[in-house]
Amino acid sequence: MRDWPKSGDLVVCTVTKVMDFGVFAELDEYGAKEGMIHISEVAAGWVKYIRDYVREGQKIVCKVLAVNPQRGHIDMSYKDVNEHQRREKIQEWKIEIRAEKWLNFAIEDDDTRHQIADKLIDSFGGLYNAFEEVVISGASVLDDAGIAKEHASQIAKVANENVKVPFVNITGFVDLMCPEPDGVDRIKASLAAAAVDEGDDITLTVRYVGAPRYRLQVTAPDYKLAEKVLKGAAERAIDEIQHCNGTGTFHRHEEPAKA
Repeated sequence: MRDWPKSGDLVVCTVTKVMDFGVFAELDEYGAKEGMIHISEVAAGWVKYIRDYVREGQKIVCKVLAVNPQRGHIDMSYKDVNEHQRREKIQEWKIEIRAEKWLNFAIEDDDTRHQIADKLIDSFGGLYNAFEEVVISGASVLDDAGIAKEHASQIAKVANENVKVPFVNITGFVDLMCPEPDGVDRIKASLAAAAVDEGDDITLTVRYVGAPRYRLQVTAPDYKLAEKVLKGAAERAIDEIQHCNGTGTFHRHEEPAKA
C-alpha cells in the first residue's frame, strides 16, 4: 500500500461527503486517506449546485494539488482531469486490484506479503508491472527487488498462470523485382525465404500490396524483438532475390513504390 501521493498524481477516490464549500473523498490506493476538493476545483466556472457534479459514494479520479503528511491534508482537483485521463486511471486501478489478488494467492502471510508488495512497487512502479515483467523476463528479475527465491518462485507461478504476455505489431515493406523470365517464381521463393518460422511467440505475415511491393507484418512480445525479426525477414528476401539476378529494397514505412 502506498503511503502518500505526490503533487500531480492522478488518484482514484470514493466521495464520502459533499458540502456546500467542497467535497471530501477517500483515496482508494492510499489506505483510504481522505482528501479535499474545494468547490473551485470541482468544475470550471461557477458551481451553483455541487451535487450536479459529484455525489456520495461516487468513484471519481482526481489530480493531487498539494500534500501535507504532517497535517494529514491532501488537496485535490476534479476539474483538472479529462475524460481520457479518467478512463486510463480507472483501467490502471482495476489492473492493480487484480494484481493484488494474485499476490494474495502467491504469498499467504500478511506481513510478508505487505513487505513484498512494497518492494515490488518500489522496483517496478506497480504490482501488475512486476507480474508482467516476470512473465516476459523470468523470475530472475525479482532478485534485484530483494525478493527471496522461495517467494519469487511462488510469484512466478501465479504470474505465468494469470498474465497474458502483451504483443506488439509492426509493419515494413519490401520491393522485389526480377527481370528473368521466371521472375515471378523467383520473387515467390524470396518471400518464402523471408517467412522462416521464428518461434511460437512470433508471427510473420507477408501480403501483396501492389507490384513490386509486399507488406511484412510482425507480431512479437516486444518492439525490440519485433524490429529484429522484421529486419531479418527483409534481409532474407532481399538476399534471395539478389542471388536470382533481381533487386530488393526495404522500407520501414510506406513510401511511393518505384516501378
